[in-house]
Amino acid sequence: MRNKILALCGGIGGSKLAFGLSKVLSSEELFFLVNTGDDFIHYNLKICPDLDTLMYTLAGINDRTKGWGLQNESWKILKKLKLLGDDPWFQLGDKDLATHLRRTSLLNEGRELSSITLSLSKSFGVKHKIFPMSETPVSTMLLTDSGRLSFQESFVKLKCKPKVDSFEYLGKEEAKIPKLLTNLMAEDEFSGIIICPSNPYLSIDPILSIDKINQFIKQTSSPILTVSPIINNKSVKGPTSKIMKELGEESSVETIANHYKDITDLLIIDTKDSKNSSGMHSMQIKTASIYMKNNDDKISLAKSCLDILQSEGI
Repeated sequence: MRNKILALCGGIGGSKLAFGLSKVLSSEELFFLVNTGDDFIHYNLKICPDLDTLMYTLAGINDRTKGWGLQNESWKILKKLKLLGDDPWFQLGDKDLATHLRRTSLLNEGRELSSITLSLSKSFGVKHKIFPMSETPVSTMLLTDSGRLSFQESFVKLKCKPKVDSFEYLGKEEAKIPKLLTNLMAEDEFSGIIICPSNPYLSIDPILSIDKINQFIKQTSSPILTVSPIINNKSVKGPTSKIMKELGEESSVETIANHYKDITDLLIIDTKDSKNSSGMHSMQIKTASIYMKNNDDKISLAKSCLDILQSEGI
């Protein structure tokens, strides 16, 4: 086997598997490509939710109950803003604010997002390289029954209530790929590419909307393994099932298989879904326990993914 793995992820589910992979593979063997379609400007600060969720998770300092944010967080500034008449609909903790202040300051100095992410990661003790999908903004927009909304407006401010009809990824044509990521893709020496159990529409599709990344994924000689975000016809966390139904799809592993059929060689589904896999012939289906309730589960699933990639020898 070649000795490099590229993991695509975003959100809480993706970060859980990412944590497991980081405990099995060294920083020379494992690289993360992360969704930035959720990024936005709030209080004049550059907020990068998925980058931060992954960074905090790998550092072991994330709030494990919420799945996002920092442990032992306080909310004094948010409470004060509310007293001053503001509507603090996006939850920014006091400690978390330091990350956004530092990122914004460095961006204003002319630094690129990938360089800043590596610097912030190092500050938190994270050795693995985390790449944003683009140095420049690519924004996920949802076309809904309440109009055209940004991800944060729909998901957080409106509490995921609007019905989703379709998606747009603004800025994808102008996206600038991080140079180090470009070099890795040019070398194409990955022993495998893993699509973590993230929301396909909101976390993975924004990454794949960027042409250079999409073409690499389709043309790479590396086997691609996807871990289903659906277990027993339900999303473990987040709006994946809701979106599937609103798009006229079943909330099922078959829908996941169809969504990734053009790029995925292997799909790992939960053992509970093994009875639902008979109709999926476009890729190899493997079963494992993919529900990650603790760190041991995350590491176990990571090992299963790597073992499957190695044993199949695609």
